[in-house]
Amino acid sequence: MEKHIVKILSVTEVTHDVKSIRIEKPAGYRFTPGQATEVSVNKPGWEEERRPFTFTSLNDEPTLEFTIKGYKDHNGMTNQIHRLAVGDQLIIRDVWGAIEYKGPGYFIAGGAGITPFIAILRQLKKDGQASGNVLYFSNKTALDVILENELYDILGTDAHFILTKGDTHGYRHGYIDKVFLDTNVTDLRKHFYVCGPDKMISDVNGALEQMGVQPDAVVFEK
Repeated sequence: MEKHIVKILSVTEVTHDVKSIRIEKPAGYRFTPGQATEVSVNKPGWEEERRPFTFTSLNDEPTLEFTIKGYKDHNGMTNQIHRLAVGDQLIIRDVWGAIEYKGPGYFIAGGAGITPFIAILRQLKKDGQASGNVLYFSNKTALDVILENELYDILGTDAHFILTKGDTHGYRHGYIDKVFLDTNVTDLRKHFYVCGPDKMISDVNGALEQMGVQPDAVVFEK
């Protein structure tokens, strides 16, 4: 497996526990929006600790970007990455992933599961093809919503944010379950893009199957 040692160029806070990490882009390195690579921290003891992260930049940009949620309750990879600064190094490898855009549809995301959709939606906006897509994005609280303003900018009123905790004005509340999908999905012939915690993916895919959505219309990381 090919690997590249790349330098961190910038670190930007996105939310209270999410950071955007900009890194060098190896010559000729390309990916399909929605794809990922395995990442390690280039520090002793961490070089072979690998975790998958999705690219949130676009192919025509001169750098690569990851949008990464940190989990401070354990000393894992994301916590290590959140401690890094400009000039530190990551190790990236080959590109992989099954999530890619196949046509207009419903994007259903939970928490950091939005990350495979960021590059897809950014590319659609750049190409003038965002119309016809709908986003349902579930988070615990309003403070957890990643890139809310940008997603509104891309999709307008077709960007919907659902909160599972609290009662914050201006947001929907509840869970993306079969009742929610029965109420909000109006065209079962479209594609469905699903990413989030494993249980959410399983529950949403099961609900879509019960609703009669064809399996090949559902795009998710298997």
